[in-house]
Amino acid sequence: MTITENKVSNGIELVVNGRLDTTTAPQLEAALKQIKPIRQTLYLNLSGVEYVSSAGLRVILLAHKIMLPTGGQMILRKPSDFCKQVLSATGMDSILTFE
Repeated sequence: MTITENKVSNGIELVVNGRLDTTTAPQLEAALKQIKPIRQTLYLNLSGVEYVSSAGLRVILLAHKIMLPTGGQMILRKPSDFCKQVLSATGMDSILTFE
């Protein structure tokens, strides 16, 4: 898995490519913990994620929880078809914001 960080006008975009599973989820979690939880938007671009496990879902929820207390927000950007299926099957699509 690779993670690329891009600065955008109102926050940060993390572009994730590859598998988001038990092995790679800690890498995304570490990247999220480096983000200062200030009033901004975190875009989590999942267009290149070919597989997501329960460990990956936990980290996606963590991103959402990191941003909320400060008035920030997390927006999922372009989730792959597989990600959309998993997020829908787990009901997370009703909790998270999509672009």
